[in-house]
This record gives sequence, structure tokens and C-alpha cells, in this order.
Amino acid sequence: MAMEDVDVAPRHGRVTHPRSRADIEFNSGWLANALEGGKFFPATRIGLTDPDVPTDVPSGPKPVPPDGQIASGGSEPEAVRLDEVRDWPKVDLRSGAEVPFQWSFSAKHKTRRYNYFVTKEGWDPQAPLSRDQFEPEPFATYKPYGDIPQWEMPDASQDPHLDKPHTIRLPERSGYHVILGVWEVADTGHAFYQVIDGNFTQ
Repeated sequence: MAMEDVDVAPRHGRVTHPRSRADIEFNSGWLANALEGGKFFPATRIGLTDPDVPTDVPSGPKPVPPDGQIASGGSEPEAVRLDEVRDWPKVDLRSGAEVPFQWSFSAKHKTRRYNYFVTKEGWDPQAPLSRDQFEPEPFATYKPYGDIPQWEMPDASQDPHLDKPHTIRLPERSGYHVILGVWEVADTGHAFYQVIDGNFTQ
């Protein structure tokens, strides 16, 4: 197979700023697959209806990533490297700052929301990422189209928001913490999972 026929980008999207684990590994030569699982993290079961827009596709059929497989999205065996407990490269982040988050998409979907979670104070960096390591509620949510029905959204291939960063305010933290970004899709039952290792300073 010719190299130009190989899709090497993490399908369907990855966070390139601040740099995610997936972006770091991709730029090191990893032929990534989708970090895709069921939506509505931290829920653990599929078949759930969107709490704001019940006409969206319910979650599933892929499962929501289980504890220990959150960074990989839980559904791609090739991506388990992202779940490894090791000294990941860290990006410098200022506590409470407003930061643009840029996603790079190789396949586009109708976006319902981006949720951003952060690890709790006192979390254990030597343990696998689990729900108990993260705050139960997102510290930030971005909904480019609010709660309008998915059929009123622009066609994903022509959606201008997908090419632009969105700015969120970081939580108050100090030292090493992990941010989990979850891109939830309106017209499928899935979400895409991205982990950012950050060194927070005041």
C-alpha cells in the first residue's frame, strides 16, 4: 500500500494545542487510530440520552472507556500506549488562565459539546487514570451550537468552528495535573478522548 493511501492521523480528532498525548505520539511516528468510545463520560453504560438534546443519537454502541483506558478511548488495542503510567512530556499551563484549545480533525462530525475534566487535588500520578482520579464534573464545556437540533447544524464538512480554536478558562491547580478533553458528537453515539499532561503554575 502506498504511503499516501495510509491515514496516519489520529482519527477523528486530536488536541494539538495544548499538546495532547496523542499529538506527541503521532509526531513521534505512531500510526494512530481513533481514540473513540461511548459518550457521556463519566457515565459507564451506553444507551443514554443526551441530557440537553434528547433528539441526539444515544450513546453507543462502543462502550464508554473503562477506568485504566481513558486516555486511549477504551476501544483501540493499538492505543493502550496512551494509558501507560510513565513520565509523559508536560506542557506549561498557568492556573486559572484562558487558553485556546485547538483540535485537528481528520474526519468531521456534528459537534454537540466539548467537555474538559481535570484531575483532583491529591490525585496519584503513579496510578492509571480512573474516574476517581478526575473531578466528577467538567471544569469547562464548549457548545458551538448550543442546544439546537443536530439537523439544524451546518454540514460537518462545511462547519467553520471545526477549524478554529475555542478558549476555555483553566482550573486553579498547582503542579502536575491531567486534563481530559472529550469531544461529544451529536449525530453518532460516540465521543473522542484526549489527554493533556500539564504542569500548572501560578
